[in-house]
Amino acid sequence: MGELKPRIHEEATGLDYVLAGDYYIPAIELPEDDDRPIGKWGRMHQACLEKTNPLLFNHLVLTGKLHNYLADLNEQAQNRYQLIVKQMADSEGVTGDLKRRSQWDWIRAMNSIINRAEEIIQHEMICV
Repeated sequence: MGELKPRIHEEATGLDYVLAGDYYIPAIELPEDDDRPIGKWGRMHQACLEKTNPLLFNHLVLTGKLHNYLADLNEQAQNRYQLIVKQMADSEGVTGDLKRRSQWDWIRAMNSIINRAEEIIQHEMICV
């Protein structure tokens, strides 16, 4: 067997591989121009994706698109979460007036709304 090349390129996948010992490993780098955080929702979706759809997860990692995908999902989930909380608070009468009259009632109502909104986001966007 001949000497192994230190770096190869596979046309089918478009990936470069680097020789590490006797194995070729993908030469992947995160894009440096995207510094958006993946946040709570992105991390939760990443964990769910690793368990339920490892093929998509591996594809996103190998193509360098995972960070953008998770950051986009996090922004969308955060916007949807804020909208749901606002709509629920308005429909249930949880306003600043209630907060002034009875802080404990306002806290209890907001905690209930926040828990329900988080469950909705998890069901709709995180683990689908």
